[in-house]
Amino acid sequence: MNIFPAIDLLGGCAVRLQKGDYEKVTVYSKDPLEVAKYFESVGARYLHIVDLDGAKDGTTANFETVKRIVDNTSLSVEIGGGVRDMERVDKYLELGVDRVIIGTAAVTDPIFLTEAVKKHGNKIAVGVDIKDGMVAIKGWREVSGVSTDEMFATLQNIGIDSVICTDISKDGMMSGTNIDLYRELSEKYSPKLIASGGVSTMDDIKTLKSMNVFGAIVGKAIYTGAIELSEALSECREEDR
Repeated sequence: MNIFPAIDLLGGCAVRLQKGDYEKVTVYSKDPLEVAKYFESVGARYLHIVDLDGAKDGTTANFETVKRIVDNTSLSVEIGGGVRDMERVDKYLELGVDRVIIGTAAVTDPIFLTEAVKKHGNKIAVGVDIKDGMVAIKGWREVSGVSTDEMFATLQNIGIDSVICTDISKDGMMSGTNIDLYRELSEKYSPKLIASGGVSTMDDIKTLKSMNVFGAIVGKAIYTGAIELSEALSECREEDR
């Protein structure tokens, strides 16, 4: 299993939201590049970035911050948040980002999603954010009429390579991740599953690893010290040795 340490960008800072609430923001660093360099220094190979400004209002306010991280680290960067047209997909990929995550537009504009996959293949991933069994969109502020199973079946049919799935109720709460959800999805559907939301202990990491999910995104638990990133990376690379 792969560990994806996370940086959520808001106003150029590395932050975390509680349950996706923009009114409940904790700023962890005013220099996200230094955070990324730390992740790299302890052995991380991947970095998950969410542009919260982009997710909220579609702006590109954090583009230069992303560019600095890509230019100054060797991390394999994936980014989501406000990716709603091909121009932004192309811009990020030209910048050197390895994978672009389409979230809201995967629900509201399936034609765009299909075209993006045809053009860029496995460089396109989809972010599926779950709230009470339904897919949430627009920075988690709206709940669509699409169920989790409907969404995953559609993505499987389109041929999506990877899906980042977040249980919003768990995100930032440090109460453990939704193991049952990820077990069910990994058994039923073929896209690579990356678990996100509430991964807060090494037990979470070990359980997800045992289920053979492709990856786990770890955010707040790293910043608070609940999980030592180096330990999580070591645990998940044991099979590589």
